[in-house]
Amino acid sequence: MSETPTCACGSAPKLIYPCSGSADVGALADLAARQMTRDGIGKMSCLAGIGGRVSGLMVSTKCASKVLAIDGCPLNCAKKTLELTGFAGFAHLCLADAGFQKGQSPATSENTLKVVHIAAPLLAD
Repeated sequence: MSETPTCACGSAPKLIYPCSGSADVGALADLAARQMTRDGIGKMSCLAGIGGRVSGLMVSTKCASKVLAIDGCPLNCAKKTLELTGFAGFAHLCLADAGFQKGQSPATSENTLKVVHIAAPLLAD
């Protein structure tokens, strides 16, 4: 008997997976995901848990109505982590493609809001 995964959160969320990285652009991805969560645009989730194949996070991601990976740099670690764990069809934003450069994009409120402005439409219905 095969069981259909059920979301433990009660409804199909819009999940955001930022690669928090170790550079300023990683901090921007992280801060933008947190701001989008506060604004009710989506819900930040744990990318490390996906990489570790934590069952509850895997099920919630499978049940999500939309998934957004936000990468700060062209290494695209968030995107690759989701792909390597079997996820496809998710939205992806690489901040480098949006003009944010590693070492030159401080994690300021202004830059965070710029990222949110670019990322939010990727989760719109």
